[in-house]
Amino acid sequence: METNYLKRCFGNCLAQALAEVAKVRPSDPIEYLAHWLYHYRKTAKAKEENREKKIHLQEEYDSSLKEMEMTEMLKQEEYQIQQNCEKCHKELTSETVSTKKTIFMQEDTNPLEKEALKQEFLPGT
Repeated sequence: METNYLKRCFGNCLAQALAEVAKVRPSDPIEYLAHWLYHYRKTAKAKEENREKKIHLQEEYDSSLKEMEMTEMLKQEEYQIQQNCEKCHKELTSETVSTKKTIFMQEDTNPLEKEALKQEFLPGT
């Protein structure tokens, strides 16, 4: 039971520390071991913080990319809508002009038709 606790808390760290003490053989191995463990913990914390910062930066970068993609899609959509509106406006304008021409021509031909009909029905013609 205590072995599991030590493995969970110290893991590979304690084995590395003891191997370092055996290799260096300092005059005060307890103090050396304490400094080594303290340094190890400090380094491990810095690595963990660095890893978390990288993850956070990557998330921000991904979010920024998604935002840029959405902005680009919205710009494309806006451009297409604008093109469609211009096309519809041109079609509507050309239909209005042709309708006005037709009405104008109909209005102009009506008096001529009436005049021709009058001349047909005139006595002596």
